Amino acid sequence: MASSFVEVSIVSDAALTEQLVGLLSQLGFEGFWEDGANLKCYINKERWTAEVFDEVHRVVCLIASPSVSTVPSITMRELENQNWNEEWEKTIKPIRVTESIIIKPTWHSVEPGTSGIVINIDPKMSFGTGYHETTRLSLQLLERHVVEGSTVLDIGTGTGILAIAALKLGAISATGVDNDTWSFDNATENARLNGVEKSLHIILGELKDVPEVRFDMVVANIQFNVLTPLLRDIRSRLLPVGVLILSGLLTSDESPMIDELTNHGFALAELSHENEWIAMSATIR
Repeated sequence: MASSFVEVSIVSDAALTEQLVGLLSQLGFEGFWEDGANLKCYINKERWTAEVFDEVHRVVCLIASPSVSTVPSITMRELENQNWNEEWEKTIKPIRVTESIIIKPTWHSVEPGTSGIVINIDPKMSFGTGYHETTRLSLQLLERHVVEGSTVLDIGTGTGILAIAALKLGAISATGVDNDTWSFDNATENARLNGVEKSLHIILGELKDVPEVRFDMVVANIQFNVLTPLLRDIRSRLLPVGVLILSGLLTSDESPMIDELTNHGFALAELSHENEWIAMSATIR
């Protein structure tokens, strides 16, 4: 039976989106949809209370406080007797994100004879489906830099899509780490759906919880203010000839991110753009 949902719309700086999704999912929100600067969040009506609204407001204000953007606005409306997940699933279809990679939600199939690597993702939300610029940019860099037999560390793995892609592109093993329980469960499920569960190790925790080994590649699709404090530790996890791939960055982050890389002993190798988002690869100097 279809359920009633409350839709909470948050208009804010795009750089805050991933933080908002991570925190609001812990409050019981079941789905998210990014529409430009508007993040739409869905929670079952039975779980929506004045206390939850107050906590949403607190979280939004807390995250936005360091931002130079305008204060986010919050609006809400009730969606009576609507199967939100079913409606959302209708909008998500297979997408070719690079010359060789196709992202396919589990409820769709690709046309017979379609060439390329097919990655099956059951995302439970719009992020990690290939529809977001940062995911596409990361996958494009992975396609160019993954070497057969390499090892990969994916920081902030989310749905696990980047680690899964690395394995399908030829990596021999991958480790994904995320501090969100939802991400741990979803990445584990997606690894199974793609038949790479024996090669993909998912860790619930922080970078410090990853075993002290070095990788041929580290990929991190996370925002600037979360990423920069990790650069010293990330460098220590890369082999001397390893490659670092970064995304989740806005065009305004380009210059400061390059400065941070230089200060931590990296050299920029490649920079790519899509709309207001950027991604880059770097090597150890």
